[in-house]
Amino acid sequence: MKTAPEDFSAFFAILIVPPGPPFPENLHNTKVCGVVCCHVGGEAEAARAVEPFLSVGPPVFSHLGPMPYPALNSMFDPLLPPGMHHYWKADYFRDLADPAIDAHVEYGPQIPTVSSAMHVYAVNGAVSRVGSADTAYSYRDAAFANILAAVYPPSLASQLPHGRQWVRDYWAALHPHSAGGAYVNFLMEDEGQDRVAASYRDNYARLLRIKKKYDPDNLFHLNQNIRPQA
Repeated sequence: MKTAPEDFSAFFAILIVPPGPPFPENLHNTKVCGVVCCHVGGEAEAARAVEPFLSVGPPVFSHLGPMPYPALNSMFDPLLPPGMHHYWKADYFRDLADPAIDAHVEYGPQIPTVSSAMHVYAVNGAVSRVGSADTAYSYRDAAFANILAAVYPPSLASQLPHGRQWVRDYWAALHPHSAGGAYVNFLMEDEGQDRVAASYRDNYARLLRIKKKYDPDNLFHLNQNIRPQA
């Protein structure tokens, strides 16, 4: 993905195959590695862009072809209906070094439920052509964003502590090889102010000044909060 054309995007996942269409029945509830991709140009260009993934080896399953944006955007909605119990942790990475890959090999196969996931998103390309101080978003030098998510239906909510520990152990193995912060929409409320500050890096001090000026009483606090200074 570091050299892919900018009209092509893909993310890598470790997941449990959902037990339903369009997935073959013999793969249902099987733990696999997968790539989800999107190309916004013509079919010939899309075929060339996806070829490096297909050439790694014959996929156990593929579902490639033209589709409307709404179909792509809603593809995973059945796995994540309202009311699910979630626990996430995340990081940015400048590269996927061998120690990080080793952590994925160790912890990825321990994924606990069909709605849980490990995703690695490519965040380079056009994003890197904007300066780190030009907006609140700081990690213009990152190549990948990683998320670890344990997700349980209400009927299995009592098992969430097991999934939470999987996420924490997995993240602890990955974090020393990360860029230091995370995409803020992937942060949980219990991660603390230091993680919020690390995710904005040098822009955090400017955001504190803006918060103090426009929201000194912290009205907008139901988020990965930037707390106003006294």
